[in-house]
Amino acid sequence: MVVDPNFGDRLTELPPDDPAWIVDSAHNTPVAQRLRRERPSGPEFGGITTFSGYDSATPEQNLVAELDTIDLHHGHYSASPPYSTLVVVGASPTSELRERLARLGFEIMTTSSTGFISTRKTR
Repeated sequence: MVVDPNFGDRLTELPPDDPAWIVDSAHNTPVAQRLRRERPSGPEFGGITTFSGYDSATPEQNLVAELDTIDLHHGHYSASPPYSTLVVVGASPTSELRERLARLGFEIMTTSSTGFISTRKTR
């Protein structure tokens, strides 16, 4: 999940077999479109999805706004196995974000200067 609107060419460094959700922006969208042509995705995983962020929102707010859609597409109703790790670039783990992830069964495990990694708690 990339909510950094200036990520641009670094999209090429993402694993091609993992699904990637990228915020639309002048820097990200042209690279995402090019990669879609160069890296056709399989039927279940992989591929690049772009989504519209809200200009007045923070990256963290844009991520919170998109989490239900991501869960719908990659959660237990749509994928077997469902996703269990969410790697986020361009957002900090705010209390609102932690709370929203917890509702989906995730907890933040690792943070860095560029984002964080969240994993689904085992039941």
